[in-house]
Order: sequence, then C-alpha cells, then structure tokens
Amino acid sequence: MFSKKEVAQIFIIVLVIAFSISLLSSFEKIFYYLALVFAVVAVNLIAKKITSSYLDSEIEARIWESKRFGFREAQYFKRPIPMGAILPILTSVFSLGTFTWLASLVFDVKPNVYKVAKRHGLFAFSEMTEYEVGMIAASGIVINLIAAVASYLIGYDELARLNIYYAFFNMIPLSDLDGNKIFFGSLIMWSFLAALTLVGLGYALLIV
Repeated sequence: MFSKKEVAQIFIIVLVIAFSISLLSSFEKIFYYLALVFAVVAVNLIAKKITSSYLDSEIEARIWESKRFGFREAQYFKRPIPMGAILPILTSVFSLGTFTWLASLVFDVKPNVYKVAKRHGLFAFSEMTEYEVGMIAASGIVINLIAAVASYLIGYDELARLNIYYAFFNMIPLSDLDGNKIFFGSLIMWSFLAALTLVGLGYALLIV
C-alpha cells in the first residue's frame, strides 16, 4: 500500500512534527509524541488510500514543497523548498511555544487505468476530476475528526487534540494542502468540513 519512498518521507515528517511538539513541552516525551503523531498521520493516509482505491486511483504521499516565491512565471526556486519539514520547527520556535504547524504531507493522485478500463470501457474516465481528488482529501479530514471524538471518549485527550489540530491545519486552502484540493473540488464540502473542524477546534482548546 505504501512505497518505500512514501514510508521514508512519512517517517521524516512524523519525526519532525514530534520533535517540534516536544520543544513546546518536554523533549523527554519525544517518543510519546512520536507514537501520537504516527497514529494521527497513519489514519489520515490510510483513509485516503482506501478512498482512492474506491475511486479507481492511487495516491502517493510526499512532503509538502514550495516551488515558487511570486506570481510571475519566472519566480520559481531553483530547488523546491520542503515547507512541510521546515514550518513545524520554525513555528514552534518563533511562536515561543504557542503552536506547531502540522500540515506537512500532501499527495499526488493518478487514475488506475486497468481498473477504469475494466469498469467503464477502455480509457474511459481516465482523468481524475477535481471533485474526486477533493473527496480523497476530505476522507483524511473526516477520519481525523472521527478519531478525535473516539480518542476523547476513551480518555486520550492529547490524541484527540492532535487529531483536531492536524485536521485544522490541513483544511487551510493553501498550495497543495488537502484544504485546497477540497476547496476546488467542492466549495460546499469544504465549507461543511471547515465548520466541523472549527467546532472541534473550539472544544479542543477547552480540553485541559
């Protein structure tokens, strides 16, 4: 289900986020945060993989990168900047422990041609629509919100908060983040999930 390249990049991001969060509390708890972050990221990606398979496609997760610094065509970096690996640390340090940026992984999607041909005829519907890509991204947000509720009900408040924060940051309609894919896939779907995420965020901030 996951390629070696995906596993390596996921591991890097989990390590970076766990390290960044531990800077806000106690570095001695880094292994504890590693387990929490891994759980949050894993359920998000597995949900997307399952949804993608249902839509006759495959996704590959990767570190979020920024390739341009302006609006003109020539304003590109010579090499992409791995924002997903940089922002968690920068936000933790410069916010003086206020918050950690969590939206660090994005995904590329491609249609699974042989399945599509089998179901709809040779090469029919071989391109993914923006709505379908948005559905894949939305499945990750939904499962994180469900996991947050389940974690809270069984007494894992910190895991509940982390799931909500992860959903919140990924809902931001920016660059290649999930929120941007959902926003352009369906504004109604994005608005609904954004409202749910904000409600969850309100409760998360009240959890002691």
